[in-house]
Amino acid sequence: MDDEYTRVAMLENEVEAELLEGILKDEGIPFLIRSYRDSAYNVLFQLSEGWGYVASYQDYKDRILQILSGIRNDGRE
Repeated sequence: MDDEYTRVAMLENEVEAELLEGILKDEGIPFLIRSYRDSAYNVLFQLSEGWGYVASYQDYKDRILQILSGIRNDGRE
């Protein structure tokens, strides 16, 4: 397994991030969710970069993308 996290996908909003976080925790998948929100600039950076991203080990990329696709399509995995 890679010993460094890589960005897996951009996240569209906080709700999507929270849903993904819950599922990843339930499945025991190591991850990092990072928001681009910057209190100094309010949401300006988020508007240009997206809400944020999820990162994990390369070995988990396909599963995370599968989960994220389910969330975006209809809330099912």
